[in-house]
This record gives sequence, structure tokens and C-alpha cells, in this order.
Amino acid sequence: MCYIIRPLEPSDEPFLWEMLYQAIYVPTGTTPLPREIIYQPELAKYVQDWTTNDIGLIAISESNQTPVGATWIRLFNMNNPGYGYINDETPELSIAVLPEYRNQGIGTRLILNLLEIVKDIYPAISLSVSSDNPAFRLYQHLGFEVVSQSDNSVTMKKNLK
Repeated sequence: MCYIIRPLEPSDEPFLWEMLYQAIYVPTGTTPLPREIIYQPELAKYVQDWTTNDIGLIAISESNQTPVGATWIRLFNMNNPGYGYINDETPELSIAVLPEYRNQGIGTRLILNLLEIVKDIYPAISLSVSSDNPAFRLYQHLGFEVVSQSDNSVTMKKNLK
């Protein structure tokens, strides 16, 4: 599949909501959570009030100009931490690719491009992932290291400096 990657814009916010839902790991054989879950405050903060100060990328199919995946970072703080919160200086990475476009290298390319953009801005980035999520191995391959684990929820960090 041919696709282009461009910076996220505020007008991409509706697609980011879809990506937020797609980022929720659903183990095989498990019923997906209701879509309304993304509007809970602990999840909504990953997308809500997207601005040009936020950093992210979107992958768009060249053939039909439809978005197929996105990755973005947001900086949280101790008073309003995200699931992968480490400290107030480390933004948290979110990523998702539509199911029908997974396992084609799109997610890897999105992350690598984002890392290139943020490497001179932040000393590190973090993320939260389920230890049984296949993406866990991808993150390890890309240099993310486990910093904490609670049950099967893993917080990972990649140093950029």
C-alpha cells in the first residue's frame, strides 16, 4: 500500500478520536469496549482540544486519500497523568492504525518519523501498552524499555538524547 505521512492538523481531530478508540487493545476473543469509552476523561485527554502546539503525524492512503493511521504525543503532568506517565517533561506517545491496514509497516514508519521530529525537543518519550499486545515487541524493537509494570500494563520509555 502506498501512503503519505503528513503532520496532524486541528481538522484531523475527528480521525484522532477514531484512532484513540483503535488504540485500545482488545485481546483475541474478547468483546470490544463500547465506543463511548473514549469520552471518559482518562482517555479523552489524549485527543481533546487538539491544537497546533501538539505534535503528531497522520498516514493517508495515496489511492483514495483516506486516513489510515496516526501517531501523536501529548505532555501530561503529575496532577493529570496519562497511563504511560513518567514525569512532567516526558510526553506520552499514542498510535493506532485502522485494522485493515495493520502489519504493513505503517505504524513503524509513523513512529520513526515522529521520533525524528521530537528528538531535539524532548529528552525521552513514554507509552503504555499491554504486555500481551503484539505492539509490545515492536516498541522493544524500536528501543523502548520497560520502566514499570502493573499486572499486564507496561509503561515504556525511549531516551532520545
